[in-house]
Amino acid sequence: MLGASFLRKTSLHDYAFTIAPFERGGAIQGHARFGCRAQAVLKRISYSLAFSISLLNEEAILLSGSDGLSSQGRNLAKLLDFFGVSWRASTLPALLSDQNINGSGLRVLCSSDHFAALIADLSRDSDRARRWREQIHSVFVYAGDDIAALDKLVKTRPGPCSGGFAISDKLPEFCGIMCGIRIGEDDSQVNLVFAAQEQSTEIISSDRGPVFLKREYEGVPAFLSSGARIIDIEDDLPDGIFDVRHHVLEAIPPVLYLKWAFAATCWSAPERSGCLVIDDPLLRPTYGFVDFRELLSLMRRYKFSTNIAFIPWNWRRSDSGVTRLFRENPEYYSISVHGCAHTRAEFGSADSEHLYAKTRQALERMDQHAAATGLAHDRVMVFPQGVFSEAAMRILKRTDFIAAVNNDTVSFDRNPRPITVADVWDTAIMAYDNFALFTRRYPWSGVENFAFDSLLGKPVIIVIHHGFCRDHCIQLIEFMERLNALACPLIWRSLGELVKRSCRQRALSPDVTQIEMYGKELLVENLSDRTKQFLVRRRESNPSLINEVFAGGRHIAWNGSDDQIQFEVEVRAGENVTIRLHLHELGEVKERVENLNDKARTMLRRYLCELRDNYFHKLTSLSSNGH
Repeated sequence: MLGASFLRKTSLHDYAFTIAPFERGGAIQGHARFGCRAQAVLKRISYSLAFSISLLNEEAILLSGSDGLSSQGRNLAKLLDFFGVSWRASTLPALLSDQNINGSGLRVLCSSDHFAALIADLSRDSDRARRWREQIHSVFVYAGDDIAALDKLVKTRPGPCSGGFAISDKLPEFCGIMCGIRIGEDDSQVNLVFAAQEQSTEIISSDRGPVFLKREYEGVPAFLSSGARIIDIEDDLPDGIFDVRHHVLEAIPPVLYLKWAFAATCWSAPERSGCLVIDDPLLRPTYGFVDFRELLSLMRRYKFSTNIAFIPWNWRRSDSGVTRLFRENPEYYSISVHGCAHTRAEFGSADSEHLYAKTRQALERMDQHAAATGLAHDRVMVFPQGVFSEAAMRILKRTDFIAAVNNDTVSFDRNPRPITVADVWDTAIMAYDNFALFTRRYPWSGVENFAFDSLLGKPVIIVIHHGFCRDHCIQLIEFMERLNALACPLIWRSLGELVKRSCRQRALSPDVTQIEMYGKELLVENLSDRTKQFLVRRRESNPSLINEVFAGGRHIAWNGSDDQIQFEVEVRAGENVTIRLHLHELGEVKERVENLNDKARTMLRRYLCELRDNYFHKLTSLSSNGH
């Protein structure tokens, strides 16, 4: 058998495989009374053990030299940890010589020089080749620094590539939502391509030839990338934005492989959800280029949903016909909270008292709007101008907001904390006092970035302003058609529902699922035909802030340790339950009275913005069209 002399690293230590949940369902007393219930319990335990064994077989082996993992090998290890995959490091001699481990379906990840040496060794030993075929599920190979070694495996030719990339539509199970995607020209350093060969299946191609392909070696599928570098997800992002167009080979091949090879064990999203957000509009029949009745008909026809980031200052100015339109179409329209008065950097302050007063005022105005119009709002903050401070995130966490949504991920503080690739790859950024910050993108980021976000398990949140709806939303509809044409369809929801359904999960047994929670509310849904236990955890650096945890309106027990809180809920087949975190309230803050000058400036700003959007932008649009 293969490889017992391994350095072991597992990501399943948080919740070990266990049959305790089944024992709670009905233990067998005495000397095994085999009634129907006992047989059912034994069947469930047997099924659970078989399932656990299959999960344990989904294990990664990182081939290393005698001096340990290379820098790129360590980057692969970070990716495996990020996706929750158990892995082992092994030297080549240990992999091929040991015969004491029982298993099959192991996944090997290595550089081309290690793989070339491995294939050469297999060709000299038929017994090892047989064991290789029996126990190895697949292999991921990156180019590494030894181009000659890669050339022994597949003929190569020098780059660079300059015409963009295309992902094959012939491997839908492997490529998933990225299937058929075209990626525009970028500044990725691709200096090597493969020569086309009949025995290979192209997965990612460039203008010079394939750069990621699949072929078989000794009966085992191998996925070879011509990229020499694996992305380091601990790298800082200076602007806090990850653009996959600049990291094609270092990011897409390893992520595609990991999501395919470890589909049963890696973290995944329960659904692929999406929502369009339009910032600023008043709820009037038209605002700028937005016509709410026209937009509703387009949403119905082209299948998407829209959230209006509503400025609380406007709470008394909504049109009753438009709010009725929203109330009658909740599957298409929703509103969220866009700052308070949308003044300059109003949530970029470090003054906690000022921020708390602004936050309370925003919530009070939204409640008044709901009382006056009957239109509920999503308790999600969308920061005006994308500006926020760490203090603002701490304050929002202690109020009724369940999460924030923003384009920018780097705070407005004088010395902002660095944001890493791993931070923005996560379902939501949790770096700011563990208050969830969901990221969104403009359409010009490209469908490829939204597809990659969804591949990672992130919700798809698109942001536009009214100008993108000019010419009766032609640009918007073209973009939405491209999004809805992705290989894996999106489920369009309100922004609040999207946040509440966004999490990471993985199965620990047929009846036990582990979930990582992000927002302060989470909808847990059991779509199976059996009662399931959900083991929920959420990152929390200060568990003492948590007052109570509710599941479906009832208190549940929870515990805090290792910078996280954990609890367990049981959900019957076909049912769902909403989990809510209640934090201790902030103490009373001295009310700040806004003086007349401030009120006048705010009013002037709002009316001037509306003048710009409703008249100036329309006039300039007509002028540019020759009218």
